[in-house]
Amino acid sequence: MKDDDTLRTYRGKRHFDTTSEPRGDGEQAGGAPRFVVQIHDARRMHFDFRLEVDGVLKSWAVPRGPSENPHDKRLAVPTEDHPLEYREFEGVIPSGEYGGGTVIVWDQGTYEPLSHDRRGRPVPFDESLEKGHATFRLDGTKLHGEFALTRFRGGHEGDEPGEEAWLLIKADDKRAVHGKPGTPDPHRARSARTGRTLRQVAAEEPADLPRELGEPS
Repeated sequence: MKDDDTLRTYRGKRHFDTTSEPRGDGEQAGGAPRFVVQIHDARRMHFDFRLEVDGVLKSWAVPRGPSENPHDKRLAVPTEDHPLEYREFEGVIPSGEYGGGTVIVWDQGTYEPLSHDRRGRPVPFDESLEKGHATFRLDGTKLHGEFALTRFRGGHEGDEPGEEAWLLIKADDKRAVHGKPGTPDPHRARSARTGRTLRQVAAEEPADLPRELGEPS
């Protein structure tokens, strides 16, 4: 488990006596690194793309969602690190809480780091993210094949989360999709964990959730 300093921002934005989001107190990393893509119906509908790196989930808000079409260059805005337990979170964040709205796990699985230097030598994944370009292969329920995260704005020392901007791009490999949209309609998408839609999760966990009060997490 990563030390408390890494999750201080995450915990500081949430009241765990109100929200059912995990505080992040126990899960240990192990085995192949994991990823999760959550659909978050907050103030603005978006997808949250999270990769397990060094004991936490490195996270990006992707407004239009990851695409399996290599022609789609998806904006990805970094957010605070989340605890490993968050990859299983699905439910309703109460109104008034940070990120108030409904969350489902759209995809989940493992990934393989692929980053290397100019000589073809492997580069540690956290180091490749620091440098602003990381490649990886996803093996999920829905997403498969090689992707890249590339920083194109920000990333200087002292930047706060949200001041950076990245692109999430699918490689043109055998798992790529051509000639049609590579991302589903989030309103019709179903959870990879439970098969539920956003509407079904919201109905099963009643709450007053005025979207204008929420903020993306």
